[in-house]
Formats: sequence, structure tokens, C-alpha cells
Amino acid sequence: MILKPATNNDLHSEQGLPIMFQKRIMKTLSATIVLAFALTLSGCTASDIPLGTILGGAGGALDEGTVAAGLKEALHIGTDRSVITTSKEDGFFGNPLIRIPLPKEFETVASTLRGIGINKPVDEFELAMNRAAEMAAGEAKDVFWLAITEMTLSDAMGILNGGDRSATDYFYAHTSDRLRTKFRPIVTEKMQEVGVYNTYNELLDKYSRIPFVSKPSIDLDGHITEKALGGLFDTLAGEEKKIREDPAARTTALLRKVFG
Repeated sequence: MILKPATNNDLHSEQGLPIMFQKRIMKTLSATIVLAFALTLSGCTASDIPLGTILGGAGGALDEGTVAAGLKEALHIGTDRSVITTSKEDGFFGNPLIRIPLPKEFETVASTLRGIGINKPVDEFELAMNRAAEMAAGEAKDVFWLAITEMTLSDAMGILNGGDRSATDYFYAHTSDRLRTKFRPIVTEKMQEVGVYNTYNELLDKYSRIPFVSKPSIDLDGHITEKALGGLFDTLAGEEKKIREDPAARTTALLRKVFG
């Protein structure tokens, strides 16, 4: 075989791409295949390794630091808005989507009392329950922010690439027990402060005077606590959806970069 000096034509493929460029492409593809194969053998997933490795470091679209910072900023903003929205006056009572209804066990009592003209005390009772939830909602911020500091890169990527409620679901999984523990004594305190128990006992006293009725057994603290948590997470889900879908809700450059 006779070796010939390389000519200019030999430096390009039939498709017109430089040979060196083709080699780089093949090298990159090979590395990607090797990485995927190694992950398969080890049982790892892409979320278990640094994002910068997957994205190619500085050459990637987003580095792991940017993604993590963007997610945490979005979560801070979303949780702040949710807490502010629910903890203000009428945050629960004025929002039909999260307004706390009377307990199911109390519905017969309420309808019976309304039937004999006792309407205002029943309305006051429902309002007082919602006021207690509004006053307790402000305590959620610290618990949410602690969950944000505990978030891993794997958590962040799952939230970024997840559905409309992936951040809300993350918070529910990581904060609902802590919030429930923290909320209940606050709800009890606020219920006493706004007169929930007094109104409730007065209504039951009026109801018990009616022949052939029996008093219901109701866990008021538990009812308001669970409904308050549900309303808080529903509000958070709405804020999350805005950030994902509405460019106007991405109020910082970092949010626009990560979610854009």
C-alpha cells in the first residue's frame, strides 16, 4: 500500500464536514454511551450525578448551581406568596376554593338551627373557623424555608422537570407532618382567641334543647388544622403553576433563566 500526503479534500468527509469535527462528535457520542452504560450497570440515574457532568460543564445550557439557585428562589417566592395570601384577613374565608366549611358532623346541627331561625350564630361559627386558619397560616413560612435548605440536587431536578404540582408535592412530602404538629396548637390558641369554642358550645346548647336529637362528637381542632393545611398547599400549587406557565410571574432574571 502506498501512502500519500493528505490533501485538502482528504480533510473533509463526503458530507462536507471536517474530519476533525466528525471525530469530536464521535468522541462525544462514545462518552455519552459509556456514561449511560455505566449508570445502567451501577443502578444509578442521571439525577444521582452532578448536573454539570451531564450538561457538559460550562458548555451546558444550565449548570447545577444555576438550577439549584433558580429552584430555591422560585420556592422562596412561591411559599412567601402562599403564606401572605392565606394569612391575610379573608385569605381563607374570602376564597371559595379554600374556605373552610362546617364539619360534616355539624351539618345536621347547622341545618336544624337554621330551620328554626338561628342563622347568625352559625355564620359566625364558620367565620371564626376560617379566621383561626388565617392566623395560623403565617407560621408556615419557617417550615417551608427549612425544607428548601434541605433540598438536594436530585430533588431540584425532579421539581424542575416534574408536573405542575411537583414542587407542591415535594413540600407536602417534606413538611406536612411538621406543619401539622406546629399548626394544631396554634389553631387551638387562635380558636380560643376568636371565640370558636364559645360559639360552638352555644350552638350545641341550643341544639340539645330540641327534642329527640343527640350532640355530635367533633374534633374541631383537627378539622380546622387539616383544612388549613389543604388550603395552604392548594394555594402553593397555584403559585407554582403561575411560575411555570406565566412569564409575568417570573419576577427575577434567575427565574426567567431557569423556567424560560
